[in-house]
Amino acid sequence: MKTVQFREAICEAMSEEMRRDESIYLMGEEVAEYNGAYKASKGMLDEFGAKRVIDTPIAELGFGGIAVGSAMNGNRPIVEYMTFNFSLVGIDQIINNAAKIRQMSGGQFNCPIVFRGPTASAGQLAATHSQAFESWFANCPGLKVIVPSNPYDAKGLLKAAIRDDDPVIFMESEQMYGDKMEIPEGEYIIPIGVADIKREGTDVTVVSFGKIIKEAYKAAEELAKDGISIEIIDLRTVRPMDHNAILKSVKKTNRLVILEEAWPFGSVSSEITFRVQDEAFDYLDAPIKRITTADTPAPYSPVLLEEWLPNANDVIKAVKDVLYIK
Repeated sequence: MKTVQFREAICEAMSEEMRRDESIYLMGEEVAEYNGAYKASKGMLDEFGAKRVIDTPIAELGFGGIAVGSAMNGNRPIVEYMTFNFSLVGIDQIINNAAKIRQMSGGQFNCPIVFRGPTASAGQLAATHSQAFESWFANCPGLKVIVPSNPYDAKGLLKAAIRDDDPVIFMESEQMYGDKMEIPEGEYIIPIGVADIKREGTDVTVVSFGKIIKEAYKAAEELAKDGISIEIIDLRTVRPMDHNAILKSVKKTNRLVILEEAWPFGSVSSEITFRVQDEAFDYLDAPIKRITTADTPAPYSPVLLEEWLPNANDVIKAVKDVLYIK
C-alpha cells in the first residue's frame, strides 16, 4: 500500500491507462504546460508529449465537439473541465451528441469519452461556480455518472470509466484534491454501478456520495456516543445506481436519510426516495428524510454559505427525526 493524494490518484489512473492504450489522450484548459489547474495531470505532458496531453483554448463547446468526433473515429479522449460549471458551455456536445450517437447511428458508432472535473461548491466561489449537476447528467440516457468520495475509489473508478465504451461523467471536488489515503501499489479497478457500505449499522441507513459524505461520517461518530448505529452507503456511481444495495440496507434498518450537496427539486435523493417507497414501502418505519442545499443559488457570504450547505448537525437532526427522538 502507499499513501497518495486525490489528485495523484486521478493522475495515476489516467497515466496507467494511457501507457496501456495509445488511443487515449487528455485535453482541457491548462492540463499540459501548467500540469492541470489542480495539478491532477502533473508530469503527464513530459511523459506523453503534446499530442496526447493537449492544452485547449477556453472553448468547452469546441473541444467537446473535437472529443466526440475523435471518439467516433476510434480514439478514447479524456476531457477535463476546470469545473463542471463550465461544462454548460459545451453541454450540447455531451447531451445531444456523446450520449445519443450510439442509438442514433444504430450502433455503428460508440463514444468512449470521460468528461471529468470538479463539481459542487469549493468555498467562497459564489453562485455560478458552486453548482452540482449530477442529477442533470444522470437524467440523460446514454451517460454514466460517477462521483467518488476518496482517492481509492477515484482511481479504481476512473480506470473503469476510461475503459468503458460509452460516455462517462466523472465528477470530483476541488476541496478533495489534497485528501490523502492508502491505495494498493498495483493495478485495481472498481466496477461502475456498485455502491459501497462505508460504515455498517443497524438503526438508520444514510445514503450519500461525493465530498458531502464526510458530514455523514461526522454525524455517525456523534450519534454513536448516544448508542445510535448508522449505516452509511456511498453510492460512488449515481447512474447506473445500485438500488439493490440501498434496498437491502433499508430492509435491515427500516429508516432512510439521504444526504446530497445539490438543490432539492429533481435531485438524486428524489429518485432514491421514489425507488425505496415503491419497492420497500412496507419495510419503512418512518418517512424518508433528505438533506440538500438550500433551494437558492449558492451565496458568496461565508455566513450564508454555511447555512446553505448541509452539515453534520443536519444529518444528526434527520436521523433523530426518523427515530422519533426529540
